[in-house]
Amino acid sequence: MPSMEVKNIENQKVGEITLSEEIFGVRVNQDLLYEAVRHFLASLRSGTHSTKTRSDVAGSGRKLWKQKGAGRARIGSVRSPLWRHGGTVFGPHPRAYAYRLPRKMLLGALRSALSAKVADQDMTVIHEFSLGDHKSKSLREVLDRFDGKSTVLLVDIPGNRNLELSYRNLEGVELVSGYDLHPYNLLRYKKLLISRPAVEKLQEALAS
Repeated sequence: MPSMEVKNIENQKVGEITLSEEIFGVRVNQDLLYEAVRHFLASLRSGTHSTKTRSDVAGSGRKLWKQKGAGRARIGSVRSPLWRHGGTVFGPHPRAYAYRLPRKMLLGALRSALSAKVADQDMTVIHEFSLGDHKSKSLREVLDRFDGKSTVLLVDIPGNRNLELSYRNLEGVELVSGYDLHPYNLLRYKKLLISRPAVEKLQEALAS
């Protein structure tokens, strides 16, 4: 099983943690990652687009002129899609883009994303996000010790109020609970800073 150093917020080694080979050492499956990202982005779409059909646009429904003898093309209504300001044919209407992704595929994609972070050496295990206050400046100083130029994903268990408040004004930084972690989050950010309790919870949840 692979092991990784555990560091404090001063970027000093304070211990080691053993990582599960089944979660942090699997072969990266690009197809699963693609499906997971596609599923996540589809769930974000609002689907509020709407067009008016001929029954929705304003205008009389009377026949403008008689069918034959006028020397003009036959027409039944001013709301016809053939006319300017008429209805739209086969236009988009409100719909939900979300769909169900099998749980095994989602968990497999999460294992692949975590393994990719470990393989690329972009994951750091933090013993505890023990911030003295909820100021963004304090968190920025911590992140600068861990290659502050990169985008960062913070993963911790719920309840760390100072961390939840301090990250919100920092660009390129996002905090996600270990319970809500999605492969899309891991792929979107370059660096992963994850607390030791969050790693332990993930290993319990993703153990096959």
